[in-house]
Amino acid sequence: MNRRQWLAASAGVLSAAAQSKRQPLDIGDYQPRSMLHARETKVERARHPVIDIHTHLSFAAKSEKGVPMTDSRRYPAPPAELLPVMDRRNLRTMVNVTGGYGAGLRDAIARLDKAHPGRFLTFTEPMWSRTAEAGYPKAQADELERARKDGAHGLKILKTLGLYLREHVTSGPLVKIDDRRFDPMWEACGALKMPVAIHISDPAAFFLATDRYNERFEELNNHPDWSFHGADFPSNEELIAARNRVLARHPRTQFIGLHVGNFAENLDDVAAALDRYPNFHVEIGARIGELGRQPRASRRFFDRYQDRILFGTDAVPNGRETPQQVFGDLLYQIYFRFLETEDEYFDYAPAAVPPQGRWRIYGIGLSDGILRKVYNANAARLLGVAPM
Repeated sequence: MNRRQWLAASAGVLSAAAQSKRQPLDIGDYQPRSMLHARETKVERARHPVIDIHTHLSFAAKSEKGVPMTDSRRYPAPPAELLPVMDRRNLRTMVNVTGGYGAGLRDAIARLDKAHPGRFLTFTEPMWSRTAEAGYPKAQADELERARKDGAHGLKILKTLGLYLREHVTSGPLVKIDDRRFDPMWEACGALKMPVAIHISDPAAFFLATDRYNERFEELNNHPDWSFHGADFPSNEELIAARNRVLARHPRTQFIGLHVGNFAENLDDVAAALDRYPNFHVEIGARIGELGRQPRASRRFFDRYQDRILFGTDAVPNGRETPQQVFGDLLYQIYFRFLETEDEYFDYAPAAVPPQGRWRIYGIGLSDGILRKVYNANAARLLGVAPM
């Protein structure tokens, strides 16, 4: 190739002859196999026992427009299928964050926490369907006290608040994250020593137009309802600012910012929040795809905030051998590889086509002391259980 041809190729300019030989290929069918010869370390068991602070072992039986409308539960996998995976991967405890409230919460705790002590812990959720009722703030605070007595270990906030919940539950203007009617709920969590696992946003690309510049085009093109671009949705920055105002108003309450504080693309921003709010912590669920493509920045982040980062996956593992159902089992090995090794350029998810974007990740090789904190000690402290 001469210089002129190289310049033309670099600019994406094809000759007529070259264009005639092009082979059409749908981007969804493109599955390149790397030619890179890189070390591959299999980490089948975590080096230390793990508390997965972010799993979904039960769900609301019915929801409307993203708002759960009942306290009844459905269970994607029974403990008999979960426990073998947990033992295989050195998972000591799975925290079921979507435990619901009322009778549904009591059912989840009976099936999981009480039936298998120490292996499962369940969080409660707000009564979103009642937020338009008079007296809701006190009713919600009272419900948290009942949930604590029933055995709940924390409160889970889905992105229902900020992106789905509206003044008339499913209609009207969106309810803001820092709406004052939730102040009694946040304060009750602080008084009851119940950490709040809070998910208030989605990947930054979900708030941009789904076009050729969007790094998650395939994901959003396959799931257009996941986009929060346009309409009356707030920006990612507005959602985070509202959450930060809640952190500032309720310093006695411990908050866990799920998905690396909902801004894994900007670790400087997350670091600023951790520096400003001592009651703020983060977990890494469903974001090693972001952390692993910035390994040096991620390693510095883990070094600096090693006492405030928790292990989580946002996954449901079980023992059945179908691609979808074994997903969680395989995913744990990738998480362990990311945290424990310095392997290069590997998949962040066990899928033929990466679910979030077409890139690979690099391990950050954490020290043994930091691993122990991330795997269990930090979560144990917030949950009020013994470290392992």
